[in-house]
Amino acid sequence: MFSALTINIISALAVLFILVVGVLTAVVIVLFIIDRRQTGDAIRRNYPVLGRFRHLFTELGEFFRQYFFAMDREELPFNRAQRDWVKRAGSGKGNTIAFGSTRNLAAPGTPIFVNASFPPLDEQAAMTQPMLIGPTARTPYMAPSIFNLSGMSYGAISKPAVQALSRGCKEAGIWMNTGEGGLSPFHLEGNCDIVFQMGTAKYGVRDALGHLDPQKLREIAAHPQVKMIEIKLAQGAKPGKGGILPASKITPEIAKIRGIEMGQDSLSPNRHVEVDDFADLLDLIAEVREISGLPTGIKTVMGNGQAFKEMFALVNERGHDSAPDFITLDGGEGGTGASPMPLMDLVGVSIREALPYVARLRNEAGLKDRIRIVSSGKLVNPGDVAWALCAGADFVTSARGFMFSLGCIQALKCNKNTCPTGITTHDPRFQKGLVVEEKYKRVANYAKNLVKEVETIAHSVGVTEPRAMRRMHVRIVQSDGSSIPLNVLDDRYRELAGS
Repeated sequence: MFSALTINIISALAVLFILVVGVLTAVVIVLFIIDRRQTGDAIRRNYPVLGRFRHLFTELGEFFRQYFFAMDREELPFNRAQRDWVKRAGSGKGNTIAFGSTRNLAAPGTPIFVNASFPPLDEQAAMTQPMLIGPTARTPYMAPSIFNLSGMSYGAISKPAVQALSRGCKEAGIWMNTGEGGLSPFHLEGNCDIVFQMGTAKYGVRDALGHLDPQKLREIAAHPQVKMIEIKLAQGAKPGKGGILPASKITPEIAKIRGIEMGQDSLSPNRHVEVDDFADLLDLIAEVREISGLPTGIKTVMGNGQAFKEMFALVNERGHDSAPDFITLDGGEGGTGASPMPLMDLVGVSIREALPYVARLRNEAGLKDRIRIVSSGKLVNPGDVAWALCAGADFVTSARGFMFSLGCIQALKCNKNTCPTGITTHDPRFQKGLVVEEKYKRVANYAKNLVKEVETIAHSVGVTEPRAMRRMHVRIVQSDGSSIPLNVLDDRYRELAGS
């Protein structure tokens, strides 16, 4: 016999079960009616309620592929092996592995570095040396590091992200690019070297009509941390289109720093309105350099290589003083910025093709010691950076590598203000997960360890420091599985281009 208490419990559970079933049934009926009557989704209309699971599974697909199905080297835009390397480097842990490489070394395009028979002994190897940028500027910049932080605007990324990056860059001795969103107090907090990026909307240095305000530029340049000015013409995420900051990510503080209105998307022009040709571009570079007194360069993406030939020819015609002090060459592989998919996927030449080509044109024009090349575009691991230096870069910058060091999980929510790690959102609920005091150390560790391992590659190929690497030190795997030195490939490209 059951006790009275047991019977009461069973009765209560039965009533609860009936209520739950009743509520669920009512919800299903309501959803059934809604799905049948709506006209926007054919699947839900034809398969009421059940059709909703398709959308749920589609949303969850990214999650399951990333964590359960994708192999270490399969995922795009960055695979697990690349992200894990950054994570280990940022944590300060050892980055040695065992039992052989998981990389497919026969995949076309893979760089293979040529080890020397008699590499320099440890005591013969040298640290990476600083390099001068902008010798004709009133205040030239002696840049200390080969690897630096690429442009990410305050607005595109959050306040704690900017703070952690600023402090981490100072700790690592590297420069921090502001991105086109202007100079915020949070960039200055860490006291690191800063490259101020002036985009097509001229945020932070614009007048009421969106044109360059010389006085505001002088005020920016007066900060001792600001070392260079980068005039952005294009970026890898969206060549041919200006910056996009959704209205949902614009706070009153961001609006004030940028000089824009609240409540509407912040869209930059697709080019600088006063620049119609290379003559205008060199004039703008000269104007900005004169106003600021700082080394001034450009950021762009290669489309037609002929354009660089024209620019270098014009520089030689006007004189080397007219040259941009540096060219930041981004790849068409896309980047951190929000972008229409056709531009992200299909526009702009890959950095793997563009960098060797542009560097060769610069050298042939006799401008190697005048114009520094800064390479960007999915270069987040030591092998990427070492390849770029072999191909002709003087410096390498990365944005997404540093995002991974902050804790980015590649959730692909950068443009939605819902970033779960607090890096690209202004929602305090998510930002609290990004602890500046902890993350800045990871930023610094990542940069330091990357440079250290690039130096290791340089020593293994037989040179004493990374910038001494040349194209003959790296071979590129071809479609038949064989590899060809980059300098030999360069000669082939020259013949094909007729130059």
